[in-house]
Amino acid sequence: MAAPELTFACTCGTVRGALVGASATEGTRAECFCADCRASEIYARQPDPAPNGVQLFQAMPDQVRFDAGHEQLAVFSLSEKGLLRWQAKCCGAIMFFTMRSPKIPFASIRTDRLTDPDALGPVIARAFVRKPNGKIGHDRLGTFIYRFASRAVSRRISGKWKNTPFFDAETLKPVADIYVLSKDERKAATAA
Repeated sequence: MAAPELTFACTCGTVRGALVGASATEGTRAECFCADCRASEIYARQPDPAPNGVQLFQAMPDQVRFDAGHEQLAVFSLSEKGLLRWQAKCCGAIMFFTMRSPKIPFASIRTDRLTDPDALGPVIARAFVRKPNGKIGHDRLGTFIYRFASRAVSRRISGKWKNTPFFDAETLKPVADIYVLSKDERKAATAA
Protein backbone atom coordinates (compact mmCIF):
# COMPACT_ATOMS: atom_id res chain seq x y z
CA MET A 1 0.00 0.00 0.00
CA ALA A 2 1.36 3.43 -0.99
CA ALA A 3 2.11 5.94 1.75
CA PRO A 4 -0.51 8.68 2.05
CA GLU A 5 0.34 11.97 0.38
CA LEU A 6 -0.74 15.50 1.16
CA THR A 7 -0.19 18.01 -1.65
CA PHE A 8 1.18 21.53 -1.26
CA ALA A 9 1.62 24.56 -3.49
CA CYS A 10 2.82 28.14 -3.34
CA THR A 11 0.25 30.92 -3.65
CA CYS A 12 0.37 31.07 -7.46
CA GLY A 13 0.68 27.27 -7.89
CA THR A 14 4.05 27.29 -9.68
CA VAL A 15 5.85 25.38 -6.90
CA ARG A 16 3.95 22.16 -6.19
CA GLY A 17 4.59 18.85 -4.54
CA ALA A 18 3.55 16.51 -1.77
CA LEU A 19 4.38 15.42 1.73
CA VAL A 20 4.71 11.63 1.57
CA GLY A 21 3.59 9.69 4.60
CA ALA A 22 2.34 12.86 6.27
CA SER A 23 0.08 12.24 9.23
CA ALA A 24 -0.45 13.41 12.80
CA THR A 25 1.87 10.59 13.94
CA GLU A 26 4.58 11.23 11.33
CA GLY A 27 5.12 14.89 12.15
CA THR A 28 4.10 17.58 14.59
CA ARG A 29 1.68 20.41 14.01
CA ALA A 30 2.72 23.56 15.84
CA GLU A 31 2.12 27.29 15.94
CA CYS A 32 4.93 29.80 16.41
CA PHE A 33 4.45 33.35 17.67
CA CYS A 34 8.13 34.37 17.58
CA ALA A 35 9.26 37.71 16.23
CA ASP A 36 11.40 35.97 13.58
CA CYS A 37 8.46 34.11 12.02
CA ARG A 38 6.51 37.36 11.82
CA ALA A 39 9.52 39.32 10.50
CA SER A 40 10.06 36.69 7.79
CA GLU A 41 6.50 37.10 6.53
CA ILE A 42 6.81 40.89 6.52
CA TYR A 43 10.19 40.78 4.75
CA ALA A 44 8.72 38.43 2.09
CA ARG A 45 5.80 40.85 1.57
CA GLN A 46 3.32 38.28 2.80
CA PRO A 47 0.33 39.06 5.02
CA ASP A 48 1.27 39.93 8.60
CA PRO A 49 0.20 36.94 10.74
CA ALA A 50 -0.15 39.00 13.95
CA PRO A 51 -1.86 38.63 16.35
CA ASN A 52 -1.95 34.98 15.31
CA GLY A 53 1.10 32.77 15.00
CA VAL A 54 2.47 30.97 11.97
CA GLN A 55 1.15 27.41 11.77
CA LEU A 56 3.67 24.76 10.75
CA PHE A 57 3.88 21.02 10.30
CA GLN A 58 7.27 19.74 11.32
CA ALA A 59 8.14 16.83 9.03
CA MET A 60 11.33 15.22 7.80
CA PRO A 61 13.04 16.32 4.55
CA ASP A 62 12.76 12.84 3.01
CA GLN A 63 8.96 13.25 3.21
CA VAL A 64 9.07 16.29 0.88
CA ARG A 65 8.68 15.75 -2.87
CA PHE A 66 8.57 18.57 -5.42
CA ASP A 67 6.54 17.84 -8.55
CA ALA A 68 6.96 21.25 -10.23
CA GLY A 69 8.80 24.51 -9.70
CA HIS A 70 11.75 23.21 -7.66
CA GLU A 71 13.95 25.65 -9.60
CA GLN A 72 11.77 28.48 -8.25
CA LEU A 73 12.94 27.93 -4.67
CA ALA A 74 14.85 30.75 -3.04
CA VAL A 75 16.18 30.75 0.51
CA PHE A 76 16.86 33.51 3.01
CA SER A 77 17.87 33.79 6.63
CA LEU A 78 17.40 36.56 9.16
CA SER A 79 20.99 36.11 10.37
CA GLU A 80 24.23 34.30 9.56
CA LYS A 81 23.27 31.37 11.82
CA GLY A 82 19.47 31.49 11.68
CA LEU A 83 16.97 29.04 10.21
CA LEU A 84 16.71 28.80 6.45
CA ARG A 85 13.37 30.06 5.15
CA TRP A 86 12.50 28.65 1.74
CA GLN A 87 10.17 30.63 -0.47
CA ALA A 88 8.82 30.57 -4.00
CA LYS A 89 10.52 33.21 -6.19
CA CYS A 90 7.42 33.41 -8.38
CA CYS A 91 5.00 34.74 -5.72
CA GLY A 92 7.13 35.21 -2.60
CA ALA A 93 5.22 32.60 -0.57
CA ILE A 94 7.24 31.23 2.33
CA MET A 95 6.86 27.47 2.22
CA PHE A 96 9.45 25.63 4.34
CA PHE A 97 11.93 26.12 7.18
CA THR A 98 15.05 23.99 7.56
CA MET A 99 18.24 24.06 9.56
CA ARG A 100 21.39 25.29 7.85
CA SER A 101 22.73 21.74 7.55
CA PRO A 102 20.95 18.59 6.35
CA LYS A 103 22.66 16.71 9.19
CA ILE A 104 19.89 18.00 11.47
CA PRO A 105 16.95 16.67 9.45
CA PHE A 106 13.80 18.66 9.66
CA ALA A 107 11.56 20.50 7.24
CA SER A 108 8.69 22.51 8.62
CA ILE A 109 6.04 23.44 6.07
CA ARG A 110 3.60 26.31 6.45
CA THR A 111 0.25 24.52 6.89
CA ASP A 112 -1.55 27.13 4.78
CA ARG A 113 0.44 25.78 1.80
CA LEU A 114 -1.17 22.35 2.22
CA THR A 115 -4.39 21.36 0.45
CA ASP A 116 -5.81 19.73 3.58
CA PRO A 117 -4.00 20.81 6.76
CA ASP A 118 -6.79 19.35 8.90
CA ALA A 119 -5.59 15.87 7.86
CA LEU A 120 -2.60 16.48 10.15
CA GLY A 121 -4.72 16.84 13.27
CA PRO A 122 -4.81 19.77 15.68
CA VAL A 123 -1.97 22.04 16.75
CA ILE A 124 -0.27 20.24 19.63
CA ALA A 125 2.48 22.71 20.56
CA ARG A 126 2.79 26.49 20.62
CA ALA A 127 6.02 28.48 20.86
CA PHE A 128 6.65 32.02 22.11
CA VAL A 129 3.09 32.48 23.37
CA ARG A 130 2.31 35.60 25.43
CA LYS A 131 1.00 34.35 28.78
CA PRO A 132 -1.62 36.12 30.95
CA ASN A 133 1.19 37.46 33.17
CA GLY A 134 2.75 39.16 30.11
CA LYS A 135 5.72 36.80 29.89
CA ILE A 136 6.55 34.70 26.84
CA GLY A 137 6.41 30.93 27.18
CA HIS A 138 5.74 27.68 25.35
CA ASP A 139 2.90 25.15 25.42
CA ARG A 140 3.86 21.48 25.13
CA LEU A 141 7.37 22.25 23.91
CA GLY A 142 8.65 19.01 25.47
CA THR A 143 6.25 16.99 23.31
CA PHE A 144 7.44 18.85 20.21
CA ILE A 145 11.12 18.28 21.02
CA TYR A 146 10.65 14.61 21.88
CA ARG A 147 8.73 13.88 18.67
CA PHE A 148 11.29 15.74 16.54
CA ALA A 149 14.26 14.07 18.23
CA SER A 150 12.88 10.55 17.82
CA ARG A 151 12.28 11.06 14.08
CA ALA A 152 15.61 12.85 13.55
CA VAL A 153 17.64 10.15 15.31
CA SER A 154 16.03 7.42 13.20
CA ARG A 155 16.88 9.41 10.03
CA ARG A 156 20.47 9.82 11.13
CA ILE A 157 20.86 6.11 11.90
CA SER A 158 19.20 4.96 8.66
CA GLY A 159 20.96 7.53 6.46
CA LYS A 160 17.62 8.98 5.29
CA TRP A 161 18.82 12.43 6.37
CA LYS A 162 20.70 12.55 3.05
CA ASN A 163 17.40 12.34 1.11
CA THR A 164 16.51 16.01 1.00
CA PRO A 165 15.34 18.27 -1.82
CA PHE A 166 16.83 21.29 -0.03
CA PHE A 167 20.52 20.31 -0.03
CA ASP A 168 22.97 18.81 -2.50
CA ALA A 169 23.76 15.22 -1.42
CA GLU A 170 27.46 15.52 -2.33
CA THR A 171 28.38 18.97 -1.01
CA LEU A 172 25.68 19.26 1.70
CA LYS A 173 25.13 22.85 0.53
CA PRO A 174 21.68 24.32 -0.03
CA VAL A 175 20.32 23.96 -3.58
CA ALA A 176 19.94 27.76 -3.73
CA ASP A 177 22.24 30.53 -2.51
CA ILE A 178 21.29 31.78 0.95
CA TYR A 179 20.41 35.46 1.15
CA VAL A 180 21.13 36.84 4.63
CA LEU A 181 19.16 39.94 5.49
CA SER A 182 21.16 43.06 6.21
CA LYS A 183 20.80 44.68 9.64
CA ASP A 184 18.62 47.39 8.09
CA GLU A 185 16.36 44.84 6.36
CA ARG A 186 15.96 42.88 9.55
CA LYS A 187 15.28 46.04 11.56
CA ALA A 188 12.59 47.11 9.08
CA ALA A 189 10.93 43.68 9.19
CA THR A 190 10.94 43.48 12.99
CA ALA A 191 9.80 47.07 13.48
CA ALA A 192 6.39 46.44 11.89
